[in-house]
Amino acid sequence: MRTAEISRKTNETDIKLKLNIDGTGESKINSGCGFLDHMLTLLARHARFDLEVTCKGDTEVDYHHTVEDIGIVLGDALKQTLGDMRGIVRYGSFLLPMDETLILSAVDISGRSHLAYGLEIPAQKVGDFDTELTEEFFISVVRHADITLHINQISGTNSHHIIEGAFKSVARSLKAAVAIDKSFADEIPSTKGVL
Repeated sequence: MRTAEISRKTNETDIKLKLNIDGTGESKINSGCGFLDHMLTLLARHARFDLEVTCKGDTEVDYHHTVEDIGIVLGDALKQTLGDMRGIVRYGSFLLPMDETLILSAVDISGRSHLAYGLEIPAQKVGDFDTELTEEFFISVVRHADITLHINQISGTNSHHIIEGAFKSVARSLKAAVAIDKSFADEIPSTKGVL
């Protein structure tokens, strides 16, 4: 089982996270932000990751530190679970429709962090969640997991659907990329011999 358990405490957040990328999609999420809880639950379910997150953050200020720091810890955990990345498929992509919204994501577990973010979210808030924090979350994950991630919005007008579509699409792309390719189970998926 490829698992990680990480605790991270700063003056702004106190986070405990458990991740099993060979799971069934079970989750227990308490981030202090209801919308983020919803998105992380979707991420776990669609990636088939078992994910537990608790966060005590300075939400009296706003959700910025909570969202950013959970992204950091999730990225660290993902990197830890993958180890030397031996045997993984490495690449994954998924085109996800959600009502009027269509989101394409693609991931390369490359050892190089890059986010190409192409969401145009019309509303500044969904509930009390600042929609600009969607990009902050994915930046944090990408930087700490050392992955390349592209997220492109092909269509969409509903802010909730756009963000939810992005989380689901990325989850499906990650599910494909972290899977073990049995025909290459003892190999690093790179001509360099290392990722």
